[in-house]
Amino acid sequence: MPSRPSSPEHRGFIVPIGGAEDKLLARNILRRFAELCGLGTGRIVVIPTASVDLSTGERYQQAFAELGLPDVVVCNPRTRQEANPAAKLLKGATGVFFTGGDQLRLSTLLGGTDVARIVRRMNAEGVHVAGTSAGAAFLSEHMIAFGKEGGTPLAGQATLAAGLGLTNRLVIDQHFRQRDRMGRLLSALAYNPFAIGIGLDEDTAAFIAPNDVFEVVGSGGITVVDAGHIEHSAMAETPEGGPVEMLGVRLHVLVQGSRFDLHRRKAKPAPTRVDMAAQEP
Repeated sequence: MPSRPSSPEHRGFIVPIGGAEDKLLARNILRRFAELCGLGTGRIVVIPTASVDLSTGERYQQAFAELGLPDVVVCNPRTRQEANPAAKLLKGATGVFFTGGDQLRLSTLLGGTDVARIVRRMNAEGVHVAGTSAGAAFLSEHMIAFGKEGGTPLAGQATLAAGLGLTNRLVIDQHFRQRDRMGRLLSALAYNPFAIGIGLDEDTAAFIAPNDVFEVVGSGGITVVDAGHIEHSAMAETPEGGPVEMLGVRLHVLVQGSRFDLHRRKAKPAPTRVDMAAQEP
């Protein structure tokens, strides 16, 4: 469960990223996260445990340093035995960043360890936490561990596991449009209509503020699937592999600058060029 903040406005941002974010050119998503963490003064801890590529942490270390955050530390426990002593590297961080890879590596290697416990507490106390690709899926309490591609929800299409638990309001899927994952996100919500599903395209992020309103940043879109007022889900009666009947699901497609209020389940469109021109001095 998410750690309880002393007051809602004190919680840090939660930033799931759809993967394949720009690391070389404009780097809008990484830049925005670096600014939140404090350019020149902040300290980011990169956790590349999801990846088997040992150079992953160093690549993000270099990217954040080039953006003006020279104090970037890589915390890369490769076993559960390493995870508890590695937690000392989190001290003093203003931001934590989980890289991509395999989200099951994160849940099985870090779940229940001091790293997971301390990151939850830090986020409740104001530290910003981001994750890209597998790291994005891991941020929520209900994590899609794996599943089949396709646009139609199928019984058994999505397998859920316990994630880090920074929020219990969301089920997060990544590489969404690129890997045709609408069906598995709908399948996950058919099990648990309480949550809101967000499907993150590549190079696209949701910057979830302490008030649980998120803003879209990036070149793609975010598909919001709201099953909170679902009228019917046939998941319990559908045989394994069969299509699942779902009635009354609401869907939004958000782009750069759009916002979504997770409490009120309301979307707000991105400012138009006319709106932005009117705001200019």
